[in-house]
Amino acid sequence: MSEKLLRLGAAYHGNRMPHHAAADFQDMAVHGMDLIVHTFSHTDWDRHSEVMARLIGMSEEAGLEPWIDNWGLGGPPGDKSFFLALHPEAHIIMSDGNPDPVRACVNHPAFRQFTRDWIDTVYRIGGRTIFWDEPHLPGKTVDGKKYYGCTCPICSERFEKQYGHRMPEAPDDETEDLGPHPTAGYSAEMPEYSQSAGLKNAGRVMIGTYGMSLSQADKIAALPYMDNIGSDPYWIGKKKKDPSLNIYDFVRSESEKNMALCEKYGKDHNLWLQTYSNPRGSEEDIVLAAEAIYDAGARNIIAWGYYGSESNNYGAENGAVTWARTCDAMARLRTFERDRLLAAARAAYIAK
Repeated sequence: MSEKLLRLGAAYHGNRMPHHAAADFQDMAVHGMDLIVHTFSHTDWDRHSEVMARLIGMSEEAGLEPWIDNWGLGGPPGDKSFFLALHPEAHIIMSDGNPDPVRACVNHPAFRQFTRDWIDTVYRIGGRTIFWDEPHLPGKTVDGKKYYGCTCPICSERFEKQYGHRMPEAPDDETEDLGPHPTAGYSAEMPEYSQSAGLKNAGRVMIGTYGMSLSQADKIAALPYMDNIGSDPYWIGKKKKDPSLNIYDFVRSESEKNMALCEKYGKDHNLWLQTYSNPRGSEEDIVLAAEAIYDAGARNIIAWGYYGSESNNYGAENGAVTWARTCDAMARLRTFERDRLLAAARAAYIAK
């Protein structure tokens, strides 16, 4: 693959006031960033679409390439699915027979049309890259028993055609694969439509989280209309469960898995730096994790999110310090990259 040029950025959400956003975008630009991920939820679509068009244009004026995130369209991660108020028949059905209250089935025809309409809106407001954020199916444990989704009539019929028997109550290898994973069907059809509408497709999966296995991530990476595949080696929750966790080792190892997947399928990549939920006093870990991602070979590195994600309940405990360390980390990576390229140029000159 050709040499990857460094691109740095952050996710931006929680503010739809252009005068404030202008200052934030300049802040990102002067700290060496050149990529911004805008969440574009159902609420944004209904209430802020023209404002979002302005923010996308302002991003580009500041030198930031905008990606548009399908934040919560079908449910978490992100907002709960407001689509279900219009189509209550489209809930994910868990294998215990109960509907998931906030998630829509991605195989439901109405939801796929809803997504196509959203894609058309993204193009209209100036988006040119869609960021498909963490496709996954839900699971839950009740009284020690594991259940999974989706087992709605559409998904059940699809399963029976594939395997010749009814879906089981408990998850197994077949329900995990679902030949292929149901999100892969949606993640194939929607990016194909997106590309036909003139947009590029990037996405990320949380390997080992939300029930997303490496084999399922592999299926999504293999899809022909996905241009860019990423993941988020977030360490804070892992560190809370295991205080002995070596952050550098964990982040680098997980990042290398993503890079290997992209290399396998000839795809570009995106790797994410955790700048939310950061405990006070732990902000220096951001610098360490950023270098681990860079050392794994990643050159598209994005923080979730801007200013420690302080607009959310999950924001960092000290947004100002979290943002300062984020900017320190990005500046170091930019210096590393400049030094690497300069060293290569010098070596080439000497070799003449």
